[in-house]
Amino acid sequence: MYRTRFKKDIVAEFLPPSRKLKKQKVIIICDGMPSIPSKQLLMKFLSKKGYWVIFPRYRGAWESDGEFLDKSPHEDIIDIIDELPKGLRENTFGEKFLFKPDEIYVIGGSFGGAASILSSLDSRVKKVIANCPVVDWSILRNSEKTETSNKSYTAYIRESFGQAYRLSDKNWKKLYSGKFYNPVYHYKEFCASKIMMFHAKDDPYVPWKSVNLFAKLTGVKLKSLNRGGHLSTNKTVQKYWKQIKMFFEEK
Repeated sequence: MYRTRFKKDIVAEFLPPSRKLKKQKVIIICDGMPSIPSKQLLMKFLSKKGYWVIFPRYRGAWESDGEFLDKSPHEDIIDIIDELPKGLRENTFGEKFLFKPDEIYVIGGSFGGAASILSSLDSRVKKVIANCPVVDWSILRNSEKTETSNKSYTAYIRESFGQAYRLSDKNWKKLYSGKFYNPVYHYKEFCASKIMMFHAKDDPYVPWKSVNLFAKLTGVKLKSLNRGGHLSTNKTVQKYWKQIKMFFEEK
């Protein structure tokens, strides 16, 4: 794994493709929250398929600078896309990787599913995969079972993850507005053909009903699974790679 930094703030791991394709294709992975950054197996899988793979830490999370949720996490993805034409500079020895991205894809799961969906609004993103995505933050008000319903959620994050997430009460409460980092707020703006979602009906954290409603509102493709709980993005991508690849290649 190589490490780099975007816009001075965003630390990311990356891998070049292990085999060459005619086009320079890039996949950006959007992680869940809270979670421990552990998408290296997925990165290696996608690299073997011929993609450049970038796995960033959101601003204010883990090694990246800043304050978490000071700005919408999907804007971090857009900032990364802005800098891709410059190439990638590896941090340890300063090795430079030059390439011109012909196609850009985004894959996100859970909290990161919202980032992947919102990033599709950028014309440079060709397709996105959203795995068990949060599409409507009203789940914070409507659920009593999930960890995010904890009245002292920011205190829970600090207790469980220390300074891995620099999250203030003020920034967390932005999610309750219904506008900030909330895909359903933009439901009329999405190009349905750019998005594919995967979700299990027995997901205990992100209600399937909310994702199914979002699919109906937007026309976005939704592959519903009867069982699976809160799906692993790594497992979903590898299991359904043939479908995902076909979706990526659709015009």
